[in-house]
Amino acid sequence: MKGYLILLISLLIAGCAGQNVSTTEQDTPKAVQAYNTLGMQYLRRADTSNAKLAFQRSIELDAKSAQAYNGLAMVFQLEKDTELAESYFKKAIKVEPDSAMLHNNYGAFLFSLERYAQACKELARATEDPFYSQRSQAFENLGRCYRLIDRLDAAEHAFKRSLTLKPDRPLAILQLASVLIEKDNHEEAANLFDRFSKMVDEKRVQHNAQSLWLGVQISRLKNSSIDAATYGLILKNMYPDSEEYRQYKESTP
Repeated sequence: MKGYLILLISLLIAGCAGQNVSTTEQDTPKAVQAYNTLGMQYLRRADTSNAKLAFQRSIELDAKSAQAYNGLAMVFQLEKDTELAESYFKKAIKVEPDSAMLHNNYGAFLFSLERYAQACKELARATEDPFYSQRSQAFENLGRCYRLIDRLDAAEHAFKRSLTLKPDRPLAILQLASVLIEKDNHEEAANLFDRFSKMVDEKRVQHNAQSLWLGVQISRLKNSSIDAATYGLILKNMYPDSEEYRQYKESTP
């Protein structure tokens, strides 16, 4: 039934964009959810015009549809209209102030604008819900945010919480290892890099600029000049324009 409702609404939106859908024979909450689902489908295809229409129809039926406000926020974020995007994120959170998903989305938006202090506050709110399905991701995002405002202890805690919830998050592993190097905890950093390297060997992930630069640093700490040079050469060949390669060049005699 839900799939049929989404299809019906999709056809109505495509065929009569200027008209309202009658809900006299519809279950309104189901119609609202169908419009929201349809809006997200359009958004994934970057069809922002139809996504807006679907979310607006949802709000016409339910002015307290946090999902619709969140959807419009993401639409305007995609369209680079940051003021409108932020206003709709705030509307969504006003409707559902305890939603971890909404705080995570708004925090990620603020992070993209380099408003890190504000982003950290929103991301921290997202981690508070123990039942949030993306809680590990939220802790990882929070750790990255704390790093950028030089709160290394808080970043370390956030990355460790992320890995407690989901041990094989490659980005959290690399970020935590980098934090631990900055804090002179070289042994634990090396152990984390070994975990990541095992994932590479198992073809579960691939090296990137960050992991290669980390490999250089770990190898130097182990006095393994050959491994350091190897990681450095791969970094040069694969990511010659990266910030990590610039750091490598500056650190090489």
